Amino acid sequence: MRKALPTGMLWSVVVVVAVVLSPAWADTAAEIDKEVDVALEKLYANSPAAKDLSTIARGILVFPNVYKAGFIVGGQYGDGALRKNGKTVGYYRTLAASYGLQAGIQSFGYALFFIKDEALEYLHKSHGWEIGVGPSLVVVDTGFASSLTSTTAKDDIYAFFFDQKGLMGGIGIQGAKITQINP
Repeated sequence: MRKALPTGMLWSVVVVVAVVLSPAWADTAAEIDKEVDVALEKLYANSPAAKDLSTIARGILVFPNVYKAGFIVGGQYGDGALRKNGKTVGYYRTLAASYGLQAGIQSFGYALFFIKDEALEYLHKSHGWEIGVGPSLVVVDTGFASSLTSTTAKDDIYAFFFDQKGLMGGIGIQGAKITQINP
């Protein structure tokens, strides 16, 4: 028999998520571009592999500030920009919901390096790309990054996470979706 979340717990989750996410809702295109510039500069300074991949990537989708909060039920949100040849060609939003044994608040950024044209085309055609469905995605950690170069990159998309702040612990089921926006 399933038990519903107590009303008080549910409202506390809603309030925490709303408070954490509220600053992100106001970003303009110019603000997103500025944040993406800073994020890429930091990422390239800390990851030679990301800098190297940028030379062959067909596009780089950067979410400089993703906010995540949860207590049993959680959510995350962030706006970003797709860059081709160093120029913004579109704006995107990442949203995710999760359920499970989890608690905390954190912010982080991530960049998706689209190596193959087909992967980038899928982003445009999907009208809301669900991560984990479609092109293959490889999350690059510190160990893997040390052996990754533009000549060894064979997968569709490589993801780099950066600038993590806060604390989020636990396990859960999560579904993330990326959709195009017009800020």
